[in-house]
Amino acid sequence: MGWHVGIHYGRNKRAAEATLRLVLSAGGTGHLYQADVRDPDAVGRMVEVWRTHTDAPTALICNAGIAGGALLIRHSEQTWHDVIATNLTGVFYCLRAVAPVLMAHGGGSIVVIGSHTGFHGAVGQAAYATSKAGLIGLVRTAAWEWGPHNIRVNLMLPGWQKTNMTKDIYPKDGGWLDHALRRPTTLEEAAQTIVYMTGLEHVSGQVWNGDSRLL
Repeated sequence: MGWHVGIHYGRNKRAAEATLRLVLSAGGTGHLYQADVRDPDAVGRMVEVWRTHTDAPTALICNAGIAGGALLIRHSEQTWHDVIATNLTGVFYCLRAVAPVLMAHGGGSIVVIGSHTGFHGAVGQAAYATSKAGLIGLVRTAAWEWGPHNIRVNLMLPGWQKTNMTKDIYPKDGGWLDHALRRPTTLEEAAQTIVYMTGLEHVSGQVWNGDSRLL
């Protein structure tokens, strides 16, 4: 698609470098951008550097997230604050910083990565579920406010993915009875959906369910 791909990381530079190598090996261009999304000044500086590397930024994918679980009655305040600050407030900072850039270029697309948990909750995931539920209101508000500027803002639920965050809770084989297709979404399928969403010029304020579970 000819896009310059900016790859953000907080602390895991090695993983970001591996992703950048994949972009370059596929014939693309990109750069790494470091910022703590919990820090609005750091996010602002990252966006300022990013906009110098591309003439027409068109899309932002908000994917940074952490989890930390405990039953609600035992949930620590520190875990609550860390998860909300990263998963919800961090998205707020990113949206606020990027919107003026997209407005200056006549619009663009923002895809925020949510979670099925934000709709249904999950045992031991009070902070995570709350942070993901909050994204629904944030995305729909941004869609209303920025629609006149041709900025589309949507929420995508990628389904179960094997990551460091899910390695201890990822369902075993055969554990997909709540999926109509009896299987999870692959990483490639989730990425394909995200890319497709960024190209839609007539859709905003929507929740896209990326697997076959019912909301």
